[in-house]
Amino acid sequence: MTRHSFVSQSFAVLALGSVMLGTVAAAPSWAKDPFGRDKPIGDATEKVFRAIFDEGNYKKAEGLLPAAEKADPDEPLLYALKASLLFAQSSKQDDTSKGDTDGFAKAAIRTQETAKKLMETDKPRGQLYLAVGNFLESAHVIATKGIVQGTPDALGKLTNAFQALGESEKLAPNDPEFNLLKGSMDLMLAINVNLPLSDSGAAIARIEGIKQPKYVADRILAWGFRDMKQQDKALAAVDRALSSSPSENPELYYLKGQILVQQNKKPESVQWFQKALAKKDYLTPSLIGQFCYDLRGADPKAAAKTPGCPAN
Repeated sequence: MTRHSFVSQSFAVLALGSVMLGTVAAAPSWAKDPFGRDKPIGDATEKVFRAIFDEGNYKKAEGLLPAAEKADPDEPLLYALKASLLFAQSSKQDDTSKGDTDGFAKAAIRTQETAKKLMETDKPRGQLYLAVGNFLESAHVIATKGIVQGTPDALGKLTNAFQALGESEKLAPNDPEFNLLKGSMDLMLAINVNLPLSDSGAAIARIEGIKQPKYVADRILAWGFRDMKQQDKALAAVDRALSSSPSENPELYYLKGQILVQQNKKPESVQWFQKALAKKDYLTPSLIGQFCYDLRGADPKAAAKTPGCPAN
């Protein structure tokens, strides 16, 4: 494994980590926790989460952020969500060059600050968010300093992140939020980095054990099986996610399109890419470009007729 592959894949992990941590916000304040723990999350933060992960509406989520920061200033999830939004807004294609803005760095640091405060009342969850904040900060280091100069500092942040995850696991090893995050990270590492002790089977089993929110777990399994070239399992997982998702999320449509392409079913994939692009008003320019690129690969003529897709 090269230094570049380790850092770039670690950056991919942190982006996923900020997404997975967002699943805790699927219920309004003082309502039933989606993981069955009865842990309240602020209404404003919950609205940002729903805009991103239920609806796939990045534009709406961005508009909700200012009010959420005023309403829930001590919620680390909110700053992890903010960082993930800034990541998604980037038009850069190389993972290691995203996350280079001051706003991204501030969100990473704020995630850590509020996580430390949360430890006073909920140490396992505080450690979990401390991990994600360190992952985010490591990404900013690489994005601003580059691979060669940034790697020493980034690896230090990553070490801190894994230590925090270990502490969280010691305190609450059966916590479903932790297992969703840890399972998704382990799965990505096993697939993309291929560390000696990585175990994709164990990661999948951990994620399959998640009961709530099931549609998020199935979405993770879908991309995992997709990247493992187990396309029948990937298709079954994304279909489960589509059937249980509370809203029509264009990113689920896009994921199904990708899987169908890998099954050599390009004609069938076109409708799913087009369904995703029908919600282009929800998406960032970089996501629109990505969706159009894959649609063009499946059917250039269909892409040319699809509103919002550039000519090439």
